[in-house]
Amino acid sequence: QVQLVESGGGLVQAGGSLRLSCVASGISVINNMAWYRRAPGKQRELVAAFTSGGALINYIDSVKGRFTISRGNVKNTLFLQMNGLKPEDTGVYYCNTPMGAYSWGQGTQVTVSS
Repeated sequence: QVQLVESGGGLVQAGGSLRLSCVASGISVINNMAWYRRAPGKQRELVAAFTSGGALINYIDSVKGRFTISRGNVKNTLFLQMNGLKPEDTGVYYCNTPMGAYSWGQGTQVTVSS
């Protein structure tokens, strides 16, 4: 059974940076994998993703140029480098496949103050 554990969130001021981590236990290699976020009062949305077996990277427009998704040298790890954070980036961040195939983890809270 795959277990997803996210970490690295916190409270930062606008313009700051955070690096989120995701470890997927129970699988040895992450190919198609994504970061999602759920902003207060909103539905969870996909923010960034590896697709096509990891060959392609996609971002939602609002984070392009600020967020970078990457995979670790340990193949079941995933990262999200977030720079130039804005208050609207506030939310709980999760990792999962682009189809949400695995059970959701607890997520990691990101709070950006203005």
